[in-house]
Amino acid sequence: MSNRKMTMGVITGNRGFFPDQLAKSGREEMLQALERSGMDCVVLSPEQSKHGAVETHEEAKRCAGLFRQNRDRIDGVIVALPNFGDERAVADTLRMAKLDVPVLVQATPDAPGKMSIATRRDSFCGKMSACNNLRQYGIPYSLTRLHTVAPDSEEFLTDLKWFASVCRVANGLRNIRVGCIGARPAPFNTVRYSEKILESHGISTETVDLSEILGRIGRLKDDHPGVQAKLSDIRKYVSTTAVPESALIKMAKLGFVIEDWMKASDVKVSAIQCWTAMQEYFGVVPCTVMSMMSNDLLASACEADICGTISMHALALASQTPSALLDWNNNYGDDPDKAVCFHCSNLPKHFFQETRMDYQAIIAGTVGKENTYGTVVGRVKAGPMSFARFSTDDTAGVMRGYVGEGTFTRPGGHVRRRWRRANRETAEAAALHLREWIRAPCGGEPVEFGQRGSRSRHPLFGLGDVLAPGLAGLRREEAWPSSRESISARSASASRSLTASRDCSHRLSPSIPCTVNTKIPTSRPSRTKIT
Repeated sequence: MSNRKMTMGVITGNRGFFPDQLAKSGREEMLQALERSGMDCVVLSPEQSKHGAVETHEEAKRCAGLFRQNRDRIDGVIVALPNFGDERAVADTLRMAKLDVPVLVQATPDAPGKMSIATRRDSFCGKMSACNNLRQYGIPYSLTRLHTVAPDSEEFLTDLKWFASVCRVANGLRNIRVGCIGARPAPFNTVRYSEKILESHGISTETVDLSEILGRIGRLKDDHPGVQAKLSDIRKYVSTTAVPESALIKMAKLGFVIEDWMKASDVKVSAIQCWTAMQEYFGVVPCTVMSMMSNDLLASACEADICGTISMHALALASQTPSALLDWNNNYGDDPDKAVCFHCSNLPKHFFQETRMDYQAIIAGTVGKENTYGTVVGRVKAGPMSFARFSTDDTAGVMRGYVGEGTFTRPGGHVRRRWRRANRETAEAAALHLREWIRAPCGGEPVEFGQRGSRSRHPLFGLGDVLAPGLAGLRREEAWPSSRESISARSASASRSLTASRDCSHRLSPSIPCTVNTKIPTSRPSRTKIT
């Protein structure tokens, strides 16, 4: 995952009968804000247009040409409105540039004491007009948390940080190749997905049969340099004192062969067949190998769960931290507001306070303890987290999913979850631009995650939830609002929270419980109860 400096294209809006000096100072303030955030920019100079702003169609063509010349550099576009701005020029620039990157619309607030004809901005209204035109042009965009926000404010710097996450996800999922290692285990219908729907959004699946992987392993000698290097990496990564040497050698061979295949196939992330073919016919669980890849931001999910892997990768791109996959698994005694999360533990080391390698106790009773070494066991660290899950809806031909935020707490704590119910507009936006997962990763009709009093499990849960610690970037979905009402969850004109809450205790390894406190805003005032 690249750590290169991000670059934003900047469109400074202007409108002739508003004060020109506001466009001049607004452009300068935006460039200073980007510099403070550690970002480069591509923007018209004062020599290329009046004050380096965009007002006329000719200036729009000039700006679009500049963006096209820097297509490979630009991660996203910021529309800055220091005054009302010309909405057609903004939309024309983006249409002619054809960048296909996220867009953030910012408007600078008026000051109550500066409302004369020489100082008033009217950017509050101009933003709605610009967004209305973007919707007419079919151009998705993001909004700042406040309808108007000054470029030099801390609030806008927070918006820029969030928008950078959106850009990383959008660009990181563009033309990605996902590796499917082995077949979906027959009992796991929940991880079924449509390759064609993913392909229509630029996400390709590269498959390899598990027998081919095992065949390559069979040709390797124990003293192969690649195997020995991987063995050394495993021992440095996790305590292996209770694990037989023969199992460690098998894991090293598995890790070496998978990584070699991924490099040769130009695959970025992977999903691996495990239960129980890996144990019966190879003699280890792949958890440590997968944990190491995920810890290096190369997401790896179980049971050929391609959509789970993509969800993990989206969270890792947004947070720039490792992500993991877990099941919402059990009730918690007789408390209807608690639940237990569980996984047989291929979580990245990043999630744990301390780790050790052990055997998989659940499968051991079926295939024998000696064939189940390789799990990563430890206590999950307390701290903030975000969760997500996306799936292909094959009958509707769209993607559906949900995102949320929360906190890992210590054993004995509780979890409060607030879920987003996506409305039609956010759903359509995501269906057309799946690559911007953070915006609104749902398609078609509104997604319901349980009604008041319901005890049903939502069918999209599938194998498990994807989690990323420390992520504060999944708070708002990108949207296409009307001129009078924004449907972005944190904007001034329609800020609402889904106020349903559920208390849950979470178990993230076979023996170590932890709890989560989670919430997510929504664009609709609604109360539901989640089970």
